[in-house]
Amino acid sequence: MSVLHKPVMLQEVLAIFQGMEIRHFFDGTLGAGGHARAILEAHPEIEKYFGCDRDEGALRIAEKELTGFKEKLRLIHGSHSEMMRWLQDAKIPCVQGVLIDAGVSSMQLDFPERGFSFQADGPLDMRMDPTAELTAFEIVNRYREADLEKILRDFGEEPRARAIARTIVAARKKGPIRTTGQLACAIRPVARGKKHLHFATLTFQALRIAVNDELNVLKRGIEQGIEALCPGGKIVIISFHRLEDRISKNCLRDEQMRPAKRRGEEAVGCLEIITKKPLEPSQEEIKSNYRCRSAKLRAAMRV
Repeated sequence: MSVLHKPVMLQEVLAIFQGMEIRHFFDGTLGAGGHARAILEAHPEIEKYFGCDRDEGALRIAEKELTGFKEKLRLIHGSHSEMMRWLQDAKIPCVQGVLIDAGVSSMQLDFPERGFSFQADGPLDMRMDPTAELTAFEIVNRYREADLEKILRDFGEEPRARAIARTIVAARKKGPIRTTGQLACAIRPVARGKKHLHFATLTFQALRIAVNDELNVLKRGIEQGIEALCPGGKIVIISFHRLEDRISKNCLRDEQMRPAKRRGEEAVGCLEIITKKPLEPSQEEIKSNYRCRSAKLRAAMRV
């Protein structure tokens, strides 16, 4: 399997679901299908595997990668934030497993035409779903300076948010900022990098999160995933930066504190957090896939 298709923390994910009898599984970020293939191989008893992704290109790749599981696979072009709707449409009351692998994929980063990366010049796009309307170009060239500053501060935790926002506004007065290279060049005089952190990283992260409404989508997706769990079912969330991990931690903690409830006629138990501290990739995995270095995995079970 190529780096393009290499699933993050695969062994840890498989270990969480090991020994379970899984009939229905919801993969909220299917990507190229790396996790899906391994889970389907480890659990031949699975009857239906829902693979959801906002990127139709990823779904096409996954469909080819998972040809051998065609009868079990249901591909969904959409967001895991609507998980319960997809399950209700399929008349599935609950699932035994949920996986949400948050953040941007290598497939998106590695293609300059998607506009996610400053490593190669491409259009200022950054849409996970290419059919969506809002692009990074619109934010960079149309938003007010105060709004740009807020995006950079809230979504990038960029300490120089004000200076960068001011610089972007000044640069676009000379003409539209159309490409990732132009944006990186514009902010270079005022942005500051750190060890192992490119000066443009936080700015690009902030814009990408804003374009795709990632944090709200992630929060709703985790809430939906928890809601979808059968008794004994487990949810796994893999995050890639502090903002995502904070949402994951808080969603699981808040649900753990709620009392048991009912889903229709069925008793639904409380949520029990399996990972008291988030799991992190091994040094061996980081060496083979450097992009996974910031990953954190949290998991919980409906008891």
